[in-house]
Amino acid sequence: MSEDRDHIADEILGRLKQSDRGNLKIYIGMIAGAGKSYRMLQEAQIMMRNEVNVKIGFIETHGRKETVALLEGLPVIPRREVFYKGKKLEEMDVNAIMILHPEWVSVDELAHSNIPGSKNEKRWQDVIDLLSAGINVITAVNIQHIESINEDVKLITGIDVRERVPDSFLQLADEVVNIDLTADELITRLKEGKIYDKSKVEQALKNFFQPEKILQLRELALREVATQVERKVDIEVTKTNFRHEHFLACISSNDETAKNIIRKTARLANYYHSKWYVLYVQTPAESTDNIPLDKQRHLINNFKMAIEMGAEVIQANNKDSKGGSDMKKGSNIAQSIIEIAIEKKITTICIGKPHLNLWKVILRTNIFNHLLKALSENDIDLVILS
Repeated sequence: MSEDRDHIADEILGRLKQSDRGNLKIYIGMIAGAGKSYRMLQEAQIMMRNEVNVKIGFIETHGRKETVALLEGLPVIPRREVFYKGKKLEEMDVNAIMILHPEWVSVDELAHSNIPGSKNEKRWQDVIDLLSAGINVITAVNIQHIESINEDVKLITGIDVRERVPDSFLQLADEVVNIDLTADELITRLKEGKIYDKSKVEQALKNFFQPEKILQLRELALREVATQVERKVDIEVTKTNFRHEHFLACISSNDETAKNIIRKTARLANYYHSKWYVLYVQTPAESTDNIPLDKQRHLINNFKMAIEMGAEVIQANNKDSKGGSDMKKGSNIAQSIIEIAIEKKITTICIGKPHLNLWKVILRTNIFNHLLKALSENDIDLVILS
């Protein structure tokens, strides 16, 4: 793994476990215009009235009159101006926030990608820096930006959301709050021009703002917040002793299949608050000298995504299958899975459905029986993900 990816993992899983880190509150909404930014500013106004040292680190009003009105009287930290490709752009000024060091800071648009050349690639990483400095943060994100449910959102909306926040970041939250509206209320706000300019209303009604899509996104948001609250209750209130689950996601160089396996395993691991791993067994056909550049790039991106979501990535070399048959390769891959599972004390192995020729070989022969026997002897469950 590269130093950059290790740095990301360390940021999330190590530094923020310090007892002196700031508190994190996240507002989650089902869609743009649900009222996340409005609620953040309302909370900041209440803090101001109670003489709490609060600053607005970054807020995106989208020109909404009700939201803009709530900014009145609040101390807004000026944005940092950056020139990129001949254009003047604005970013949150993290250094200014650090210097002022307010007790609380409001940071909108959590999934935002920073301008290339910034210290951090993503705004959620900026928030990590603020938390590490002992500053309490209130932030907001829409449900479609949560990494592990990206495929669900794509199925509902037909849109592949590019800016995403890893689930492991949500686990850092001390409080997660759902901003909820009915589909009718949201569409009414849209038609009244309270979300977008009226020239954009018709287009919005044809895309995200369809009742059936809103209902499904609303369900995702409610379920996500409920899961986070349930985990917090189990860990901090009822002190439930979860079975010490260790999950192992087995991936190939297939880009889309691997992403799906990683995301679904992440959700399982997050629910059980468990350690999890991603295993890629490299065959000679996919060695550094042989693997196509596009597959190599996809693998690196998937490794990076897995680490950002809280996994430890393992790359095993399957050297014995060079020139061998699919049967031999299948046997060696199965053996690698077994060895890693035993070494890491894995309780559940997650694999994709067998649409690849190699997995068909594994599942149709005694290799699969050997795998099942080994897993059974070690009390390891096998989950085949759709």
